[in-house]
Amino acid sequence: MAAAAFVFSGGPAAAQDEAGFQAYLVQLRAQAIAKGVSARTLDMVLPTLTLNTRVIELDRAQPGASPNAAVPNFAPYQAQHVGAAIIARGRSAYQSQRWRLQRIEDQTGVPESVMVAIWGHETSYGVVMGGFDLPRALASLAYEGRRRQLFADEFIAAMQMVDRGVPVSQLKGSWAGATGGPQFLPSVYLRLSRDGDGDGRADIWTSPADTLASIGNYFTNAGWRRGQPWGLAVTVPAQFDRSGIANRLISPRCERVFARHSGWKTIGEWRALGISPQTRTWPDDRVLATLLEPDGPGKTAYLLTGNYRVILDYNCSNFYALSVGLLADAVEH
Repeated sequence: MAAAAFVFSGGPAAAQDEAGFQAYLVQLRAQAIAKGVSARTLDMVLPTLTLNTRVIELDRAQPGASPNAAVPNFAPYQAQHVGAAIIARGRSAYQSQRWRLQRIEDQTGVPESVMVAIWGHETSYGVVMGGFDLPRALASLAYEGRRRQLFADEFIAAMQMVDRGVPVSQLKGSWAGATGGPQFLPSVYLRLSRDGDGDGRADIWTSPADTLASIGNYFTNAGWRRGQPWGLAVTVPAQFDRSGIANRLISPRCERVFARHSGWKTIGEWRALGISPQTRTWPDDRVLATLLEPDGPGKTAYLLTGNYRVILDYNCSNFYALSVGLLADAVEH
């Protein structure tokens, strides 16, 4: 740790690290050429790059998930992320984009309000998209090495975006490489971004139509089921026996997120167990759902359909996915 601190202190080791970074760019260039990136793009971008120690510090500061750490309550997170201000801005965005949203929902089956809620959560409806230079950030994170393959691949994808005609000046975003209104990684942009306004470009930075069409396409690709809600808030009876609903499956990804869910039952089975909806009407009795009690027994619980899992595919956090669903419900009313 002391050595690492010295590297970032601006002394001789920092200059040495810059030299190491420049040497690594030669290797990264060869990898990009092998993946079909043009020499012209690389000759334009690589000479402008210097090591960004800030993104490395931010990456190293990411909290590790302790298996024994207590899970906080959802209510404070909900108050922060589904408050009156973001709901009000969401309703305004929802109304102003209805003519576009209706067409995208017809094409994808993804509800207009869910697309708007993702847009709101990710970038406050296109206002806060991050100011880090993506090629520099991604190359620096690849050089650091902790997740080298991931960030090298994303750097190469960013160069492929430039080859496709995306201006280098457009490649701004989060320290970890997410960009534009949907906060797509470059590899996701290449696969799933869409032209929503018919101008022949997928401009997720300045075009709300392209941003929303791209979010809708992402959700379709992740398996969104047309006509099904994401879930609904429910009340669980005081004497409810939870021993019979335990989830005995272990998820291959985001294990702690899915471990908080019950096993699957149909809506009809949940109704028979005495669960009652708080706001929404019941979906079809045949729809499968899991139960989540984010604040523990006696508080608001949620029955969550397969579409909730699609929101988790966007960001594998129960608090995030619940907030997206609740914001979506709020902006359309």
